[in-house]
Amino acid sequence: MMLTCHVRPGARENRVEWLSDTEAKVWLTAAPEKGKANKALIDLLAKDLGIAKSRIEIKYGKTAKVKTLEIDT
Repeated sequence: MMLTCHVRPGARENRVEWLSDTEAKVWLTAAPEKGKANKALIDLLAKDLGIAKSRIEIKYGKTAKVKTLEIDT
């Protein structure tokens, strides 16, 4: 399954707002430096979806605010 995430790094809290089954807005407290926000994104989504972190991979947009992730279901 492909998931589009609109990421807001440097937020006050970690939060996921699902817009649809394949799109979400994500607020992260992590800074967008050295991959910290990407790691926090995968951690938060894995916890929210109840799956292992290894099943989530960022396919496109590693340095962009809009990312496309592949989730192995």
